[in-house]
Amino acid sequence: MPNENQTSNIDFSKPVLLYGAGIEAQSTRKFLQQNYPNTKIYVTADSGAIKVDNSEIIKPSDLTSAIENKKFATIIKSPGVSRYRPIFLMAREAGIIVTSNLNLWAHHYRKNSKVIAITGTKGKSTTATLLYLMLKAAKKDVGLAGNIGVAPIDVANKNEIIIFELSSYQTADIAFEPDFAAITNLSPEHTDWHRDLKHYYADKLNLIERDSLFPVALGVGAIDNELALKALGDKSRLLPPLDNDLSNKISEAARDSALKGDHNIDNAKLAAQLALAVGANDADILAAIKDFTPLAHRLEEHKIGNMLFVDDSISTTPEATLAAINAYKNMPIALIAGGHERQQDYTQLAKKLAQSSVEILICLPVTGDRLASSTYANAPQIEVLEAENLEIAMNALASRRSRFDVIILSPGAPSYNQFRNFEERGDKFIGFAKELFENETT
Repeated sequence: MPNENQTSNIDFSKPVLLYGAGIEAQSTRKFLQQNYPNTKIYVTADSGAIKVDNSEIIKPSDLTSAIENKKFATIIKSPGVSRYRPIFLMAREAGIIVTSNLNLWAHHYRKNSKVIAITGTKGKSTTATLLYLMLKAAKKDVGLAGNIGVAPIDVANKNEIIIFELSSYQTADIAFEPDFAAITNLSPEHTDWHRDLKHYYADKLNLIERDSLFPVALGVGAIDNELALKALGDKSRLLPPLDNDLSNKISEAARDSALKGDHNIDNAKLAAQLALAVGANDADILAAIKDFTPLAHRLEEHKIGNMLFVDDSISTTPEATLAAINAYKNMPIALIAGGHERQQDYTQLAKKLAQSSVEILICLPVTGDRLASSTYANAPQIEVLEAENLEIAMNALASRRSRFDVIILSPGAPSYNQFRNFEERGDKFIGFAKELFENETT
């Protein structure tokens, strides 16, 4: 896809607008303060409090006027702000550069670092973290940043190898080529940001659909995907598959580790392909799997009272929810699902629930309504409850606690309709669990 980024042409003597006020905006403001202290900084955000030091706020309703009056020469956009908003087309037509924290990093620090970029609809955080641990075990000088919680520019040029875990928002805007790339899988998500599914896939695959032939690893959820193979072009770019001996050893090591589910074994094997390509050996790979600690809100286990609680609040797709219940397929499950509407299809998930060990499904607004309807039709043996919020859902489960051994929060949808983010949703889940189950002794 065409990328209109012009980061190399930014004139930092002219004012800059930060669009967004979260982690990346704070990071960008710090970078500008340190490197271009005389640059005038404006900031705008669609919602929430704006706390960006030494900046002047512009209301979103005043942006059109600000662009017409050339109040700033550059917009540095946070990932969560869609590149398809008309305001950015207007800005580009006015000669205003639109870029990102990631592209600022590339312009200032790319020269001396080897970049490994990892994306995918799900599994990218775990894959990136495993790769980081594998390379650390191999005594490589490696850093990890991106969608995983560290803004790209914060790693600067501190490491010889930088692993970037990238969302589709970031791959849509990326204006440079990595040295290695990986795609875990592809399934529908974020169609509100990308306008439609066609643009979502194109933006995701923008990471690898490039002129140069840098090596690429495709996970089991992407290796047979026609769109991914078309974006790849030359199949000689594919990293070699693991030999059977190492593949089997990874499967064995993963099952004895904190990694849960077959999907995470696949993630470990994808990370291993990349690790081998940059100098790790089999022992490094297996040591990293042994040392892996689950990421926060990603199949994160909590034993409270006599019950196991699994915080999988990061789950924003039906496919992620399916992976979560498959990870506990030998245990009676109470599943909590539902969240912000993104027009995802829950029919296949409901059909799979019929074959799972889910005993009770509690559906939260707003996508929970569709999931409930599909489950009634496809898995009538499952008790389905619809709850107004997470607190009501947890209280309902507390009165049914004899019917399951594990409670999984795996919403299969974003959190924005009831929570600030998935972290808050997961924290509330565990908070309610402690209130309701911690004193159990029988």
